[in-house]
Amino acid sequence: MDKPILVVDDEPEILVAVDTTLRMAGFDNIITINDARDVIRHMERQIPGLILLDLNMPHINGGRLLKIIRKTWPRIPVIVLTGTIAVDTAVQCMKIGAMDYVVKPVEEDRLITAVKQALEMTGETGKKPLHQDLFAQIKNPAAFRRIITQDRQMHSIFHYVEAIAPSLQPVLICGETGVGKELIGQCIHTLSSRKGKLVVVNVAGLDDNVFSDTLFGHVPGAFTGADKTRSGLIEAAAGGTLFLDEIGDLAMTSQVKLLRLLQEGDYLALGSDRTRHSDARIIASTNQDLWALEKQGKFRKDLIFRLSTHTLTLPPLRDRLLDLPLLLDRFVCQAADELGKPIPPSRP
Repeated sequence: MDKPILVVDDEPEILVAVDTTLRMAGFDNIITINDARDVIRHMERQIPGLILLDLNMPHINGGRLLKIIRKTWPRIPVIVLTGTIAVDTAVQCMKIGAMDYVVKPVEEDRLITAVKQALEMTGETGKKPLHQDLFAQIKNPAAFRRIITQDRQMHSIFHYVEAIAPSLQPVLICGETGVGKELIGQCIHTLSSRKGKLVVVNVAGLDDNVFSDTLFGHVPGAFTGADKTRSGLIEAAAGGTLFLDEIGDLAMTSQVKLLRLLQEGDYLALGSDRTRHSDARIIASTNQDLWALEKQGKFRKDLIFRLSTHTLTLPPLRDRLLDLPLLLDRFVCQAADELGKPIPPSRP
């Protein structure tokens, strides 16, 4: 099997029994999980071909997890595992999308028959889950593991990110607040294989002196109170990536200095007349229309051209309809876990 069978149960002896039975029947691609909270995180990285799901588990019960899976990955077959006293519950699970149920302790023949039937039915459709189709085109899906998405536009962006990541040229990431611009910047840095660090700075609200001091640093005597050398974030990002967030809010005087850095790779620390050179790759992000700002005289045209050698625009969350249920369930599960509370039942 190309895609694994995922077995989810909080009882180690059940996991061992099911795993052993399936392997003896010739199924060798099996993954076992004993904590229901890990299921969604795993499925975001690797889509299984079949899920065997226990109903009675701590943290997230199987019925709740089944609803999440059916909503987000409707084509993945699910077989529920249940005790004899919960058969009625298993039948209810079949009404909301489970393909079959197997009573514990598991009978080997019954389990193997249910698994074979589920896989045969899946094979007859000839369809792969959308998430799997898209990720198959991505060479390094692990680099994007922190981004929760099944949206086609986002996966096209992942493909583009893989293509431009090795480049040394600047990248401009556009999109509304909260769409994941910094996460994409982290992906670019990871895939670039640059040995230096990723250094992130929000430039919104920084006047020219603070901007210059933060990025370029200063030497002793540069201004009152400057009694020690400060290297600045450009130096901290040497051999790595400098991520400038909210670039649309950068002051005009600071834009001139940034333009020189982009053009020549050179900069001056405050109070110094010695030119320094940087090899940091520049990534900038904005939730504003830089060309509209340029027409208003608030942003330099030549700086836009320099920043946008590579440009990508992230779609707003309201347009990523497939992602909304997944994001909601992830946040609910995460909040419940952090607060030590049970997962609330899903709303119809």
